[in-house]
Amino acid sequence: MKRRERTRQLIELGGLVAKADLVELTGDDRAVILGLLVEAAATIRGEAREQQLLLWRRRGRRAFTDAISAG
Repeated sequence: MKRRERTRQLIELGGLVAKADLVELTGDDRAVILGLLVEAAATIRGEAREQQLLLWRRRGRRAFTDAISAG
């Protein structure tokens, strides 16, 4: 059962990458996409962690809302 849950999680996370248009914007360059994610991880390890998470959370919620409205 754990394997199935992990597979679902990975599929959902891949969907978020696609929903953010990162596949199209990077020409499906997976090194660039990974670089972006590594950079984001470094950012939230820094001193402005909470502020950055708040900003990204707001943007993400807005993107979900916009996707639902457009759908």
